Amino acid sequence: MGSLGGLSLFTIIIIAANVIISYKGFEDYGFFERYKFNVGGVRRGEQFRMFSSGFLHADTTHLLFNMMTLFFFANAVIGDLGELGFLVVYIGSLALGSLLSLYFHKNEYHYSAVGASGAVMGILYASILLEPERGIYMFFIPFEIPGYIFGIMYLLYSIYGMKNRVGNIGHDAHFGGAIGGYVITLILQPSLFETDLLMVGLLAVPIIILFVMHKLGKI
Repeated sequence: MGSLGGLSLFTIIIIAANVIISYKGFEDYGFFERYKFNVGGVRRGEQFRMFSSGFLHADTTHLLFNMMTLFFFANAVIGDLGELGFLVVYIGSLALGSLLSLYFHKNEYHYSAVGASGAVMGILYASILLEPERGIYMFFIPFEIPGYIFGIMYLLYSIYGMKNRVGNIGHDAHFGGAIGGYVITLILQPSLFETDLLMVGLLAVPIIILFVMHKLGKI
């Protein structure tokens, strides 16, 4: 599909869609309410909310943070999986993020959420799986962290956040998106089981912990 300044046009289109739809939501409360993720709405049959909510954001800072993360990690995924693979990971992670949120909040009819975080977390986790040694910089930390360490620690924090309802953050959508990025990348690139089995196993650890804790009723 081509690129512009080194950035895939696919990525540019997704970022533009997020910006346009988010700003429409900022200015039009009715539009925002109609298309945000809401458990009651989804359970009434408005499944489109599970996807449309991924293009809405709470404010400009929320939008900027997600789009910057996508900007920095999209090319790593496109380089290995191609633009179609990137799109499959993005949409699949968005869907799994919404599904996990719905699963954990299915009886909270007023629970609402917005943001591309699930989709973006899927791209981030996919890029870590594809390039686990790639360094990631964090705010306030003056050195880079190997991607696989960041990925594992972030998901462990997400489990903590889900269990303790930490902050106004959709930890379950982040985690569901990461699962999407992990599973879809392995489906599209099964050679990773042969070339990097250790990292495949390590990055599965937080996912296994979540399911074990849920099975034991701890979350």
